Amino acid sequence: MPLRLDIKKVFTQRSDRVKSVELHPTEPWILASLYNGHVYIWNYAEQSLVKSFEATDLPVRTARFVPRKQWVVCGADDMFVRVYNYNTMDKVKQFEAHTDYIRHIAVHPTLPYILTCSDDMLIKLWDWDKGWACTQIFEGHSHYVMQLVFNPKDTNTFASASLDRTIKVWSLGNPTANMTLEGHEKGVNCVDYYSGGERPYLISGADDRLVKVWDYQTKACIQTLDGHSHNISTVAFHPELPLIMTGSEDGTVKLWHSTTYRLESTLNYGMERVWAVGYVKGTNSIAVGFDEGCVMVKLGREEPVASMDASGKIIWARHNEVQTVNVKSLGDAEETDGERLPLAVKDLGSSDIYPQSLQHSPNGRFVTVCGDGEYVIYTALAWRNKSFGQALEFVWGDDSNVFATRESTSTIKIHRNFKEALTIRTPFSAEAIYGGQLLGVRSQDFICFYDWATGKVVRRIDVAAKGVYWSEGGSLVAIASDASFYLLEYQRDVAENFLASGQEEEEDGIEDAFDLQAEIPEKIRTGIWVGDCFIYNNAAWRLNYCVGGEVTTLYHLDKPMYLLGYLASQSKVYLMDKDFSVLPYTLLLSVVEYKTLVLRGDMETAAEVLETIPKDQHNSIAKFLEAKGMPEQALEVATDADYRFELAVSLGLLELALELAGQSDNESKWRQLGELALGNGQLEVARRCFTRAKDLGGLLLLHSSHADAEGMSELAGMAEAAGKQNIAFICHFLLGRLDACVDLLVGCGRLPEAAFFARTYAPSRMTEIVKTWQGDLAKINPKAAESLANPEEYPNLFPGIEDALKAEQWLRQKAARRQPASRYPELEGKHMADILSRVAELDLNGSGGSAAAGAAFAPPPAANGPPAAVPTFGSDAAFGGGAAAASSGADDLSGLDGEEEVQQHHGYEADEVGAAAQEEQVEEDDEDLFADAAAPPEQQQQAAPAFGSGDFGGSFGAAEPAAPPAFAAAAPPAATAGSGLTPEEEALLAEDDDLMGDDLGLDEADLAAADVNLDDDWGLDGEEEEEEEEEEEKVEKDG
Repeated sequence: MPLRLDIKKVFTQRSDRVKSVELHPTEPWILASLYNGHVYIWNYAEQSLVKSFEATDLPVRTARFVPRKQWVVCGADDMFVRVYNYNTMDKVKQFEAHTDYIRHIAVHPTLPYILTCSDDMLIKLWDWDKGWACTQIFEGHSHYVMQLVFNPKDTNTFASASLDRTIKVWSLGNPTANMTLEGHEKGVNCVDYYSGGERPYLISGADDRLVKVWDYQTKACIQTLDGHSHNISTVAFHPELPLIMTGSEDGTVKLWHSTTYRLESTLNYGMERVWAVGYVKGTNSIAVGFDEGCVMVKLGREEPVASMDASGKIIWARHNEVQTVNVKSLGDAEETDGERLPLAVKDLGSSDIYPQSLQHSPNGRFVTVCGDGEYVIYTALAWRNKSFGQALEFVWGDDSNVFATRESTSTIKIHRNFKEALTIRTPFSAEAIYGGQLLGVRSQDFICFYDWATGKVVRRIDVAAKGVYWSEGGSLVAIASDASFYLLEYQRDVAENFLASGQEEEEDGIEDAFDLQAEIPEKIRTGIWVGDCFIYNNAAWRLNYCVGGEVTTLYHLDKPMYLLGYLASQSKVYLMDKDFSVLPYTLLLSVVEYKTLVLRGDMETAAEVLETIPKDQHNSIAKFLEAKGMPEQALEVATDADYRFELAVSLGLLELALELAGQSDNESKWRQLGELALGNGQLEVARRCFTRAKDLGGLLLLHSSHADAEGMSELAGMAEAAGKQNIAFICHFLLGRLDACVDLLVGCGRLPEAAFFARTYAPSRMTEIVKTWQGDLAKINPKAAESLANPEEYPNLFPGIEDALKAEQWLRQKAARRQPASRYPELEGKHMADILSRVAELDLNGSGGSAAAGAAFAPPPAANGPPAAVPTFGSDAAFGGGAAAASSGADDLSGLDGEEEVQQHHGYEADEVGAAAQEEQVEEDDEDLFADAAAPPEQQQQAAPAFGSGDFGGSFGAAEPAAPPAFAAAAPPAATAGSGLTPEEEALLAEDDDLMGDDLGLDEADLAAADVNLDDDWGLDGEEEEEEEEEEEKVEKDG
């Protein structure tokens, strides 16, 4: 029967004709020399070009890696040998080696030598340690020398193939050939040595389309392979598989069994003639060079053929040789995780067939070797043949007396006591079988489990299975697919009762035979069970174990390794790499027992087992408990402070979390705690946490919601120090520090924003800011700087500026007189007063003289005066609930009678008046102010409320914490234009006023006496207006 080779193409690259290929031993690289004079290195893992060397314009017929020197050595038709460093891309050496085309280069595996052969019929030895001196010349061929190869078993000898129809074997130091092999009828193009086992074989291919296998000790041709239809261009023994690879100009690569010499497979990728085949020891992959590019294919699996029994005895097959070691032979020697065990390897014997699988029986007494369509059962100790037969696959049952073989895609035989007992003929194509508690038979899309005793279907499961792993007791099974694996519990009693009852089985078997426990989205490489714990390595080569659906990573493997078994006495998992090295990794059995007990709900016994588990494993256990919905127990078990902090936060244990956070002083932890405290309503704790976390955004939210003026002031300083200018600006703005806002914008170089901000909220600083802006802009664009209008020079371009200045002066002095935030519900909506209109009206009535005292562009108040008012926000004192400050003469805008106003001023300024009286007086004045602001225009007093703030920003949160903040709405800014007219429109309006006065001859006193309302666009007198209003009210009441 043929070898079961799963051939998979992993890399394809189209290019010019490829004359040679080689695989790098450690990197995922393919080296290819091309007929166009280029040398390429491709990365087959990333499907990309890594390096490119333009060696010459003539064909480069050969190129080889020198890994220990990081070199690429190539020979071309220009007779030169070139050496490149493939890391730096530097040319190390170039020298003329021959007088004709260079056909091939061979690199000595250990010594600083290379061999070159050429159409000049010579072979030359070069020593790079001696400056690339030619140290020896080998003469003897009478035609072109096509290829060279060192003997891997004796690196002092090498063989050469020539078009003179001979193969010669040479020794270093001897200029003449040791022997000559003759047998081909035409020129020999290629040659290679067999590297495995003890067979002294050599293979050659020639233009006579034949491949010959030689015994170079007896000089006999022991086999001739005939199958190609054109010249043979390349031959090779595969270093890992029992294969001979031959490539021909007919465009095919043929794979022959190296023992039986059967043709196993033919590869044809439609890329014209084959010129080279490359391979490397340690991998099953090969590279093929064609006329039209390069292809890399993977042949079969790379998993070592090995098995381990319950006592720690390991058996593996290296080609046909079987060897054994025992991990218990180390005794009490320390076994370091991930380090190769120094085990004494013992030759157990050889196998008559090439092993493709090797399995211990459940009791460890027998070992089965399966391959080449046959199986042989040997005794494990003496390696004696116990039984044999035909089989594509072999699996053991749940005991050592039962096994099954798959003889074809439809026939499976069950043997009991080494005799055939039952034959199952499947109604589907059986692609593989799996042993264990039940016999598993896999099809393309599903797997069927059969009863060993009766051969009946127990259950069909629709999973494209790639592996089946049964636990020791047979109650659990893992079914692996390409993308995930499933953990199922086998209900043995249900299945046995159903089968014993004699009921007719359904097509899909017994429905309740399996219960799904978990689905894990990971691809399994290999796996084993330890009790109820499933240990496996995944596609990313991580060693994991799974208990109850919860996956824990044990180790990250640094190379591909495969599970052998677990020894409870050592608490070790044993793995093997491709080089048959055995490596241990620790998995404490007590950890597995504890998790199993937790899943069973036996917490008392689990607590006892926990005491035997080392402390360094407690965090892993805690994560398992958390995943199983037991965070309280996880917190008790965990030892890592960070993990305990996370658990405490998730459980809402604020005090414990605060204690743990204080141990590490991590900002992210304090931020988490701040959010937790805020959610629990512990505002002071939240403030401390946000402060330690330097979470300025959180502090802004907290202070502004809590109306903490002192905190806002501190936050402003912290934000400026930390460079968080946005937060600093908001803090100053909320506190009514307009000058600080302006200074902050100037300090940040945001002069345009500072100018517009001053125009809106602090017009008295416009001149200063605009001048600074002009000076800064002049450095870049002098013309643009000249186009900026300064209100000091062009007041006509700033309509209403005088009214804005008056309003600003009054608002700055009124800033301290704020209502507490607790009064927001009753004062809501009463703060939307148009201050500039009120200022203009007072000027029109001639009652705003005192407010306009001072220059039109008066400087801002002294630093110790009350801060400027800001829309919707109050001063520090008002924000924090402090007492109202004294007002000034600018309160003329209030419209109060002189005597009452003076009394109020004296009352505010007198030291004898207590803070309570001051507060009461402020509230009375402000109530009048807001009542006036909310009244119709004809009923309003002359006073204008503080601009933009509603003038109620007093003690935030001091009286009634539940009340919303005072800065909930905005009002028009102080510097909004009073008239909203252009200078031309104002001139026309003034002209109309003059005409009205001239035409009618009426002054203001006459107009007042006549009770004429010039704003009445409807032409209605007062009585008619009142009647209309009464009528509207009646309609509204009638609904």
